[in-house]
Amino acid sequence: MTKIRIFIADDHAVLRAGLRLLLQTQDDMEVVGEAGDFAETLAQLQVVQPDILTLDLSMPGGLGLKAIEKIRDTAPALRVIVLTMHDDPAYLRTALAMGACGYVVKSVADTELISAIRAVSQGRVFVDARSSTTTLGTTAAQLTATIPAKWQIKKLSAREKEVLVLIAQGHTNQAVADRLDLSVKTVESYRSRLMDKLGLQNRADLTRFAIEHQLLDHGPSEPLL
Repeated sequence: MTKIRIFIADDHAVLRAGLRLLLQTQDDMEVVGEAGDFAETLAQLQVVQPDILTLDLSMPGGLGLKAIEKIRDTAPALRVIVLTMHDDPAYLRTALAMGACGYVVKSVADTELISAIRAVSQGRVFVDARSSTTTLGTTAAQLTATIPAKWQIKKLSAREKEVLVLIAQGHTNQAVADRLDLSVKTVESYRSRLMDKLGLQNRADLTRFAIEHQLLDHGPSEPLL
């Protein structure tokens, strides 16, 4: 089993130890590093290259919410889960807009963090129960839509981008499958995953997203099948 590789960034050593203990009990997770300040976090991320970063934005030397954007610029594929004391919808929305993929309030970390890590590792956006969509008056798709397109696109695999472009060009699932030497079922799985990751509902939404973000300018140019 390939484990989810996690890095813990928090200036409280006791909390880091507790999180490490919690996560290491999960068969599908491993903690590959930890740091207590922002500079050390940035330095170690380049070395250990984790899949997930749990990030306390109040660490010494940090940039507050701007730290998320700085980290994502440095490691675009890294998925960031903000672990915070702030149970504030405005703070949450700003964190997502800066590029965070998850948001967990520390008071419920013992019950929510594991779910957050699994969801985010699969390309979904996770917001814990205390900052639920009911409280925010916002759907999951709307939350995903608050993430800038550059982060949404960067979290797609090369194959997902290929499928997205071909779908947006009007190819049927069978045509995409023939072109990429995949089964139709696999193409359908890719399409479902794309809609999940991008917070979209249907083929028309995928097409609109690709056009709005000029993905067709760089895609295959042969005639539609």
